[in-house]
Amino acid sequence: MLFNYKAIDQHNVSHDGVVEASNIDAAIARVQKEGYTVRSIEPVAEKRSIFDMEIEWFQSISHKEIVILSRQIATLFEAQVSALRVFRLMASESENPQLQRVLSKVVDDLQGGSSISRALAAHPDVFSEFYVNMVRSGEETGSLEKTFMYLADYLDRQYQIASKAKNALIYPAFVIGIFILVMGLMLTMVIPKIAKILTDSGQELPTYTKIVIGLSSFLTNSIAYIIVVLGLIIFVWWRFMQTDVGRRVMDEVKISIPYLGDLQKKLYLTRICDNLSTMLSSGISMVQAIQVTAEVVDNRVYKEILDYTLIEVKGGRSFADTIAEYPEIPGVLAQMAKVGEETGNLGEILKTLSRFYQREVDNAVDTLIGLIEPIMIVMLGLGVGVLLASVLMPIYNLTNTI
Repeated sequence: MLFNYKAIDQHNVSHDGVVEASNIDAAIARVQKEGYTVRSIEPVAEKRSIFDMEIEWFQSISHKEIVILSRQIATLFEAQVSALRVFRLMASESENPQLQRVLSKVVDDLQGGSSISRALAAHPDVFSEFYVNMVRSGEETGSLEKTFMYLADYLDRQYQIASKAKNALIYPAFVIGIFILVMGLMLTMVIPKIAKILTDSGQELPTYTKIVIGLSSFLTNSIAYIIVVLGLIIFVWWRFMQTDVGRRVMDEVKISIPYLGDLQKKLYLTRICDNLSTMLSSGISMVQAIQVTAEVVDNRVYKEILDYTLIEVKGGRSFADTIAEYPEIPGVLAQMAKVGEETGNLGEILKTLSRFYQREVDNAVDTLIGLIEPIMIVMLGLGVGVLLASVLMPIYNLTNTI
């Protein structure tokens, strides 16, 4: 990496030049070695043609890539490969340009004398606070290979749980979206033409036909207003969700919806138990484990619970007694945690609870998938049936009178 520098020597004579170094600290050290005092230094802007430029906005580092990276790092550490060579190898082997750039910067920081955890902490969008704290613990205990294997296993479990829950909702969301689109096209393009024929016939139309025709007329004549109103509602909702109050309300709604809310609760409880057990098993203190878990739980209701628990634990109160006060925490979790604290085996108890809630999530998702399909078939059948009946019955009556 090249740096432009401006410096003065012992006789106050100015010197400008370019120096090559792994990072800015190493560049300053090299200039000072020449007997100069650095006045300013900055990296040389990299010149690239428009065809070589990569649009970073479209690039991302997937959860799966971090899992694979962690397993590879653990294997290399187990083979007694040095940290610098490990990350240099990972950077050269990575197929994702974004991840390659991040790992190259980590290599530069390691060459400059930084620790692994500090180098990773410089990229919070890739390596979470939980990840960095686990690595820091591994550095302190001298068991980085175990730490990275723990991280890979943990991230893999979280990925499987989250992806299974998301995949369960993709199919019904797609079908419902298509259903709404088809019904909208029918009501705005097909029904108005048939409605003109029916109203011109002069026959008395059934009540449900009048409702369908009225709905069709409303949608056809007010489509522009409906789009504007929906756009405003979406915009206001989006702005509300950017506020702390909005995110808090949404997180509370997530765990309050019948059945789906129970699934969401189990997801968060799995994450909390898994985070705490992984960190405690790695030698991280209870206070630090709660603090990090509160930041990565991704739900403000549970974050507030953990923040309050952190204050109480710092004050000398037990973890189990504190969480037992909240209805969002099941009684069995608090009781099991109490047993773990009394026996000094809280990490293993939480790991057992994490596996239990993971199985509960799997069962809930399987049950949800099993229920959604017949419910959707019935709903779609009723919707299409009412629409067809409201049109076909008057046409049938009209043909009989001719």
